[in-house]
Amino acid sequence: MNEHDVPLTRAWVLHPDIKSNPDRRAAQPALDEAVALAAAMPNMEVVGRTIVPLPRPHPGMLFGSGKIEELGAELKAREIELVLIDGPVTPVQQRNLEKAWKVKLLDRTGLILEIFSDRAATREGVLQVEMAALSYQRTRLVRAWTHLERQRGGLGFVGGPGETQIEADRRAIDDQLVRLRGQLDRVVKTRALHRAARAKVPYPIVALVGYTNAGKSTLFNRLTGADVMAKDMLFATLDPTMRAVKLENGLDVILSDTVGFISDLPTELVAAFRATLEEVLAANVVVHVRDISAEETDAQASNVRSILETLGLPETTPQIEVWNKIDQLDTDERAATLARASREDAVVPLSAVTGDGMDAFLAAIEEALDEGKIQTHVTLRFDEGRKRAWLFDQGVVEEERQTESGFTLAIRWTRKQAGLFAQL
Repeated sequence: MNEHDVPLTRAWVLHPDIKSNPDRRAAQPALDEAVALAAAMPNMEVVGRTIVPLPRPHPGMLFGSGKIEELGAELKAREIELVLIDGPVTPVQQRNLEKAWKVKLLDRTGLILEIFSDRAATREGVLQVEMAALSYQRTRLVRAWTHLERQRGGLGFVGGPGETQIEADRRAIDDQLVRLRGQLDRVVKTRALHRAARAKVPYPIVALVGYTNAGKSTLFNRLTGADVMAKDMLFATLDPTMRAVKLENGLDVILSDTVGFISDLPTELVAAFRATLEEVLAANVVVHVRDISAEETDAQASNVRSILETLGLPETTPQIEVWNKIDQLDTDERAATLARASREDAVVPLSAVTGDGMDAFLAAIEEALDEGKIQTHVTLRFDEGRKRAWLFDQGVVEEERQTESGFTLAIRWTRKQAGLFAQL
């Protein structure tokens, strides 16, 4: 049976707009993003969406009794099976709402974990998702939690009533986490070996980062011709995809496409996905891809920058900001965006779909890589033909002069190339 044969789960998305929340986001864009998150789940049909204004959350039920009754009637009439709440929901609130509405319920963290669980493709990705899910489950072990005994698909939370059962499950989760960490450490070491092997190849690494759904994979595909999954879907890419490519301007680079960032990413996932994002720290150039047509593009960009800062991206790493999806702007907006970009440093407006602006982008990559180059002179004897051939092969020779005993070459290269040459 393929996924098209599986009956769709009828879902409703609720965004609690909590007035007392100091980190409160604009309600409509937040709801739109939550719906896009839900759409990223397989076999899910989002039947409806609602913004629920709240002065403050009710401890036991999240919403007030009148609102619960009103929503319950709507959910029943529309035959809703799953309610997705865009925000944190305590285990007690989850149990009470499921009982009142007779539906399954997922909060934002639970939903993101389900998506990551479905999307993770590499061994590392799978291990990271399992660890994140276990960390999430561990925080939800409470006295009254018999509701977790229910069976459901996806990650399948552990469950059982009573204090003793909680302690046993907590111990079981901790044991599993230790085991998974050991496996992940081995995978990360293997990855480090691969990175070390790549370091011997003098190709610079260009890492694409950005808010989820900004168009990184579409840009990656245009640059490489690779068939990386590029759908209009949040979290379409969960594992870094790397390709050695010759760009149209003849430059050889290793291109890395990474998982999309998102606001309010569950803390369990930030920790679990750090190893995946380590590829970014090794990059020679970081390309920050933005969906410039999105209403919250500035907030999204700020979110990406703060995550890069948290990861410890060196300040010396050159960054290019790509303002993607200019094809989705109307004529006036596009003209204003192009004018604004022209006044900014290292900003390139383009459309990864149409290819408009790609030449300027390739030139920006070349310029950013050039910034880290140093000029020097190398003297070679006539019998050092292998070294001379290597230098020409690398394309670093700017001028060559023959002397009585050999050659003097004017060189412009990266520190990495200088190190490789020293080993020849």
